[in-house]
Amino acid sequence: MDARPPVSFEDTSCAFAYRSDAELKRANFIFSLVNHPWIAAVATWLVKVSLALRLPVEGLIRKTVFDHFCAGEDKRQAEAVINRLAQYHVRAILDYAVEGEHTEQGFEQTTLETLGNLETAAQSSHIPFCVFKPTGIAQASLLEKIQKGETLTSEEEQAYQRVQDRMDRICKKAHELNVPVMIDAEDSWYQDVVDRLVLEMMMKYNTQRPIVFNTYQLYRTTGLTNLRNHFHEAVMHNMYFGVKLVRGAYMEKERARAEQQGYPDPIHPTKEATDEAFNKALAFCIDNKQRISVVCGSHNEYSNYYLTVLMDKHGMQPQDERVWFAQLYGMSDHISFNLARCGYNVVKYLPYGPVRKVMPYLFRRAEENTSVAGQSSRELVLIKTELKRRRGK
Repeated sequence: MDARPPVSFEDTSCAFAYRSDAELKRANFIFSLVNHPWIAAVATWLVKVSLALRLPVEGLIRKTVFDHFCAGEDKRQAEAVINRLAQYHVRAILDYAVEGEHTEQGFEQTTLETLGNLETAAQSSHIPFCVFKPTGIAQASLLEKIQKGETLTSEEEQAYQRVQDRMDRICKKAHELNVPVMIDAEDSWYQDVVDRLVLEMMMKYNTQRPIVFNTYQLYRTTGLTNLRNHFHEAVMHNMYFGVKLVRGAYMEKERARAEQQGYPDPIHPTKEATDEAFNKALAFCIDNKQRISVVCGSHNEYSNYYLTVLMDKHGMQPQDERVWFAQLYGMSDHISFNLARCGYNVVKYLPYGPVRKVMPYLFRRAEENTSVAGQSSRELVLIKTELKRRRGK
């Protein structure tokens, strides 16, 4: 059988077909801003101050970065985006993007919202996954204390039991509805606790197929080792292994904390080392495809291309349900839509939630686009190319 023709990410008419001229111009403005780190830093600081002072800036935020990177303030608004993406064979991951909650009421709200997303996904072929962030249902400081091995108070013991109960409610519902759920990664100083919780959920609910997916950050020096060790644990317990691979989004914070507290930097020293770890992780997953299902959460063109090559080498069809390509809404459309046109399984992370509550998510997007070398520049070049092409029609 002849090898498939290589995937190309250069076709901007395919990449931005679902975007209007006005939306492209807005994207051009946003990525022009974040392409200058000092301007982005000042703008982010001004937004944080304005929000803290309760100044009326939410309308401006909504019409710019929020509308570009988020699907709306509620599921009803997100539905329009989901249907729009589906016209181009790109599916969606519903993500209630509220994180870093600090109250039991907030944790319960995130849990209920996630359970509702699973119900919605079960009724829609356009939503193959749901997702939640552990700090949406658990206090980060509690998880950190557990990872340090410190003794918990009786109140903390009860709080942690509620965390376990929330996670089990979500994963049990995912299993009942047959909708896979991805559990996002967290900071290294409490990720081990999250990993243990997720592996426990896998043992309960991944006996027939991968329902619970853990996230591995390959910019961490231990990322690839953790992936391999957890897979071997999955094999020992005869369970299917759901994996989402990402490079990572907390590099500056991780390094600053390591330096401040005097422990080894947990992040690979170079981008090349991270890229090598990520691509080795892809190869490991495909080598073990009988038991692993993988979501490649990457905006790196080569890694996405490399995964298509691995699939071809292993005789896997583009639509094989064990392999998914995922990018964030508002970013890397040239990857998402060109892959979808070639028949690959593609999903966009669709964050939604009240503007003020999803600001931590939006701040991370700004940080990611300014810290990853070439990310915003590449986006900007492609957007300008498409705007120029449209003007030349």
